Amino acid sequence: MGRKVYGISALMLVTAVIGPDVWCSAAEVSVMDEVVVTAGRIEQPKKDVAANITIVSREDIEQASARDVGDLIAQLGLGHIQKYPSSLTSISIRGFRTDTHGNDLQGHVLVLLDGRRAGTGNVAKLLTKNIERIEIVRGPGAVQYGSSGIGGVVNIITRRGTGNSAMVEAGAGSFGEYEGSVGATMANSGFDFAGTLTFQTMDDYDTGAGETYANTGYDLKTGISVNTGYSFAEGNRVGLVFTGFKVDEDGNPGYIDTVDLDDYTDKSNYSVDLRYDGRNAGKTFQWMARYFFGRDENEWYYPSASNPDGWDFDTSSSNETDQQGAQLQASGDFGMATLTGGFDWVKYNVENTWTPEETEYSNPALFVLGKGGLLDDRLVLTAGLRYDWYDVEVVQPAGRDESESHFTPSIGLAWLVIDTLKLRAQYAEGFVMPSAEQLAADYWNWGARTVGNPNLDPETSRTYEAGLDYAESGFSGSLTYFMTDFDDKITTSYQADGSQSWVNLGSASIDGLELELAYDLGVPLNLAWELKPYLNMTILTRYEDDETGEDLPYTSGNTFSAGLVMADGADWFCRFNMLYTGSQNVYDWAFGAFPAPVVEMDSFVVADLVGNYRFFKNEKYGSWSVRGEVRNLFDEDYAYVLGNPMPGISVFAGLRWEY
Repeated sequence: MGRKVYGISALMLVTAVIGPDVWCSAAEVSVMDEVVVTAGRIEQPKKDVAANITIVSREDIEQASARDVGDLIAQLGLGHIQKYPSSLTSISIRGFRTDTHGNDLQGHVLVLLDGRRAGTGNVAKLLTKNIERIEIVRGPGAVQYGSSGIGGVVNIITRRGTGNSAMVEAGAGSFGEYEGSVGATMANSGFDFAGTLTFQTMDDYDTGAGETYANTGYDLKTGISVNTGYSFAEGNRVGLVFTGFKVDEDGNPGYIDTVDLDDYTDKSNYSVDLRYDGRNAGKTFQWMARYFFGRDENEWYYPSASNPDGWDFDTSSSNETDQQGAQLQASGDFGMATLTGGFDWVKYNVENTWTPEETEYSNPALFVLGKGGLLDDRLVLTAGLRYDWYDVEVVQPAGRDESESHFTPSIGLAWLVIDTLKLRAQYAEGFVMPSAEQLAADYWNWGARTVGNPNLDPETSRTYEAGLDYAESGFSGSLTYFMTDFDDKITTSYQADGSQSWVNLGSASIDGLELELAYDLGVPLNLAWELKPYLNMTILTRYEDDETGEDLPYTSGNTFSAGLVMADGADWFCRFNMLYTGSQNVYDWAFGAFPAPVVEMDSFVVADLVGNYRFFKNEKYGSWSVRGEVRNLFDEDYAYVLGNPMPGISVFAGLRWEY
């Protein structure tokens, strides 16, 4: 057996409420009564949820130095992150990661945008300016959302306009960083609108070692998010959400070929979501219908100017994924039980220049989720069933097609022992379906043949977990123990004739503890402002390959986040956050041999300090605020990915007007 590594990870669970402001949540609610939507696909109080769920509030987002979801999750300390300089970040929950390119059905952590697939696993493409909250369900979410939700589900919920407001802000910082944003909200006569437009640019940065890391800047990064709709009756709304991202000439310094310093990437993503939500006057029935589509693109350029000897020509590669999908669901409250059932469908078209093929992936599914209450709804039983069908086709050049299906169950129990204490337990399964290429490919590339394996089974997981949540008098805490068995891992296989294919080979076991603590000392001390320390950890007691007994690569057993928030709820806040990431085993692909040797990456500590002060407020002329940030406060020389060091200490200052 491999050695057991005990570690510490962290989730920033700070739900500090800044006050009744149109750009913030309007009212504080009990942690137990807070409404969540991700675990059951409909609104329900957190006390009824059997899974371990973390809420990242609007206040948490505004108090962080992060500009995109990738940086935000990195600061939260959810687990191992693979973050590159060139706007490329995958996130990890319980040892499983998102897939940053192509079909996001192939990831092992699922990213949602307002409850539907975001269409990308690269969370650096999702900016935070127009996000109301993020719900993170740790553990399988396959029964609710299908393939890829093995480690967890991250649901990014955009803002809706609840009042009339406008915002303009601008700032500048180290390494030639400039940023500007405009935004507005509106609510009038049934219409609502919330939207932001953001521009960013930055030069090459210096690392914590004091060295300039060439080719890490970008020319222009643009993000737009709009959520608008019309409510024609109570609980009935038609809405549209548009999200867009684009970065031009994003520096790509490379890892293996470090002398080629004019390489760059262009990346973009957009999605359009049309949705109708309704319910009857008695609120006993509710329904939802939506259609969405979008595109995710990545282009890598390798100009000839600084190519190594023998590379005297310009080269490039690209990846393009078109996505469309639909959801239909209905829920009924039948007194002691609530049932939610529906139909999901997604279709992907994927083209990569590194393979001479175009693939299509279609996935319809049926699901039913149930919740029943006993003992005056203090004991809540949840259960779910889902059946997915997958049809894949290699459109070019072979024209092959294959099909698969998968059945997924889950069951959970939540018991509100007293008003401040909840016990919970859950069993849930997850899966990742083989890709179209893995099932049906048949092509030649660089003199080698690649052939799909139609007999592949889905990768599967089984997770058992139990935990408790407690909240009283400014204190909130959560403790969860989980055990996950991961089977039928799809790996590359080389056949006797020299061709490449894929087989189900490999399994892993991941066990651990997740702990979240926060205490607003302003409550027992009767302070007029918030004073909240927090400490959040994940302790992985086992994360090993069942075949070799070795620790899984790219998994850190020792990480935590801790910090302190001070805020008066209206005019100022100050937040200090510290993230510790423990050592981990990774592959050294620059070594020049195959298979690449395994090396150990060192642990590191990154601290950030963020403050904001509203120095002017007038009903007629609006308000002005000044913001200051110190990132990587201790100038740590660190990297999330071997050979790709992150920026050293930097400062940022901004000015904001809002009305």
